[in-house]
Amino acid sequence: MEPLNERAIIVGVQLQKDTHFEYSMEELENLAGALGVEVVGELNQNLDRINPAHYIGSGKVDELKALYEEVDANLIIFNDELSPSQIRNLEEDLECKVIDRTMLILDIFSRRAHTREAQVQVELAQLQYMLPRLVGLRASLGRQGGGSSGGLANRGAGETKLELDRRKIEDQITKLRRELEQIKEQRTTQRKQRLKKGMANVSLVGYTNAGKSTIMNGLLNKTGQDDDKQVFEKDMLFATLDTSIRQIRLEDNKTFLLSDTVGFVSRLPHHLVKAFRSTLEEARNADLLLHVVDVSNDEHNYMMQVTDATLQEVGVENVPTLYVYNKSDLAGVAYPKASKDSVWISAKEGVGLDELLESIRERLFSDHVTCRMEIPFDRGDVVAYLNDHTTIKETEYGEAGTLMTVELSRADYDRYEQFVVGK
Repeated sequence: MEPLNERAIIVGVQLQKDTHFEYSMEELENLAGALGVEVVGELNQNLDRINPAHYIGSGKVDELKALYEEVDANLIIFNDELSPSQIRNLEEDLECKVIDRTMLILDIFSRRAHTREAQVQVELAQLQYMLPRLVGLRASLGRQGGGSSGGLANRGAGETKLELDRRKIEDQITKLRRELEQIKEQRTTQRKQRLKKGMANVSLVGYTNAGKSTIMNGLLNKTGQDDDKQVFEKDMLFATLDTSIRQIRLEDNKTFLLSDTVGFVSRLPHHLVKAFRSTLEEARNADLLLHVVDVSNDEHNYMMQVTDATLQEVGVENVPTLYVYNKSDLAGVAYPKASKDSVWISAKEGVGLDELLESIRERLFSDHVTCRMEIPFDRGDVVAYLNDHTTIKETEYGEAGTLMTVELSRADYDRYEQFVVGK
């Protein structure tokens, strides 16, 4: 889809239980805007259930066709994922280009993907979406095969072409999955190396455009990092898809890794969530999640629910979480302030970042203990664990075993207290 000169009508069905329908339509318009598509009309319908043939009722199809001609549109975008038969029926009856919310999001992602990993993930999701829709997306084949010479032979040729396309797509899916598996293995290796250094991992998660990249850049600035470590930030949906990992060094030389993950959105395509699963493993393996919330948005509670549900879908569970209520300056709430599990900040203004760093420090390092241990030579398993999971300040070898000065968590201290020989 070209980003310019697209004039679209957006179409949605409000089911009885959908209390966030208006917001989802507003979001659909913003998603279209992210591709430079101008929304010139909107059509909604209240239904008990989605119409299986056309998504909307047959009367509404006629109404939509009239509106399409009236506003001189050249595209219709539907607010849900359409089935292959719905796309085919709508394109035949409306005689125009039809796309759904999933296609729109996939297109945005494909334009924003810069690293090879993000590109592979998006292409995989696009192909998985396209595979069952080949007939609908290539309806022109059927029309092409008509004519007076007896449609059977032509239709057969069309079907052969579809089979070729299907096989090509399936082969490409297999190839991309293999490549993604290799990238995942590289990530796992890198993660193990970081673990060996005993560094805590903090992961930024949240709805798209909540301010995750702005917070990362603010913390890098606050801790005196170079400008070349800054990540891309812009006030738009899905400004960045690529996971960035930066090291944050505090004044007392304590360090942690901060990773920025892809933002979420309601009705995020299932294939896309699955494809980005390896990227989101940074969050699954985090010691602390910073759940960034745009508190100035009236729908921020709903956005939090969407984020939690998506994290659960990729297996991010039981990770300690600090809620970072960003854009407090626009919300008219008191800030900066911090409570037990929340911090109110304005990352754009740089206000509240000290409170955020202090909250992170309390959660990551408050129970750390520095002590001296003597590990018998036959307990190499303990030495290996300490090397992998704690900060080793000094190592020497005595007659009875390995002498180590270690900074470690309270849980690890309790676990290995029998080896402690001094503070």
